[in-house]
Amino acid sequence: MTAKASNPNVLDKYLNLEQSDNKVMAEYVWIDGTGQNIRCKCRTLDSEPQKAEDCPVWNFDGSSTYQAEGSNSDMYLYPCAIFSDPFRGGKNKLVLCEVYKYNKRPAETNRRKTCNEVMKQAKDSHPWFGIEQEYTLLDYDGHPFGWPKNGFPGPQGQFEWMDDSLRGWCSQGAIPGDLTAGVAEINTPCLTITITCSSSHDFVLFLVSLCLPSSVLNGYSPFATVSAKR
Repeated sequence: MTAKASNPNVLDKYLNLEQSDNKVMAEYVWIDGTGQNIRCKCRTLDSEPQKAEDCPVWNFDGSSTYQAEGSNSDMYLYPCAIFSDPFRGGKNKLVLCEVYKYNKRPAETNRRKTCNEVMKQAKDSHPWFGIEQEYTLLDYDGHPFGWPKNGFPGPQGQFEWMDDSLRGWCSQGAIPGDLTAGVAEINTPCLTITITCSSSHDFVLFLVSLCLPSSVLNGYSPFATVSAKR
């Protein structure tokens, strides 16, 4: 069965609907039990949050995200950073969350908590570290996007250039100046995002960036796979 290209205009129809001035859509984002994949769910708030503490703690079923057994699956989302939502626009927010278990202990994949503790201990040393996240765009048939269907692309050298879609990450403060590069490289469907970090808050920026490629591509033919470069 041949996959059909989707129509982005279908999504635009709903994104362009009017939104009440006294309602804000807050998209809670967190890392699931795989330690790599991103999950999210949206709730409405009665006013625009100015900081993470303005967003309420929320719960979810951890048995659906590889983070709990079905017999005791309550997990809690603690907001730790907020960003303007570059997709919904307006007052709407992306809310990055830490995940805690039913007993209020951090989930096994809550790496931000331990990172924050280490960064506080080393704050006088002003440590820096860089993170590079690599995405590969695949067509709906699972074939690398832009590759010949019955062959291979040309030599590697021609494929590296700065990508104008970097603006998608920087838009409306979703990712500020800590995003140091966005490069389409190695082959036609490969995109690399580099973030330079000097604090645990900068690490938050990297985590939020994981959810952006899929949102940018929502409604178009390719989808993104995510791979951390260690």
